[in-house]
Amino acid sequence: MNPAPAAGAVLPERQHKPDTVQLMLYNAALWNGHRIHFDLPYATEIEGYPALVLAGPMLGDWLHQVVDEWLGDAGVITSIAYSNRGATYVGDTLTATAVITAYDAETGEVMLDVSILNEQGDAVAPGTVGVRLHRGAR
Repeated sequence: MNPAPAAGAVLPERQHKPDTVQLMLYNAALWNGHRIHFDLPYATEIEGYPALVLAGPMLGDWLHQVVDEWLGDAGVITSIAYSNRGATYVGDTLTATAVITAYDAETGEVMLDVSILNEQGDAVAPGTVGVRLHRGAR
């Protein structure tokens, strides 16, 4: 993490290309038994999706991760909010992004706009993350 975050600073992006094993393990950990996440014939022939559908919480975890990797031990994430705006699928290449929108040097509070972008650059999961830097990291 940079010692003095500045509004407009862009965090390093992180790309994800989930496969069926990652999706199955993720949904198993969540006890998510919706067939669109593991049953390809059901997802494509019954529900009409082009492939297995990624679980929305997985995208939220990637938003958290892109900020956490930048933050390291310099502070803590205090809030996260996002919404899933479009379906994503096994085989898609998705990019987690984050931009600092505000920094209060007095309190150590940092606000970031975060997003998961699909291959076309559309924001399929936009949101915000709040961070509080530890005193020595400001």
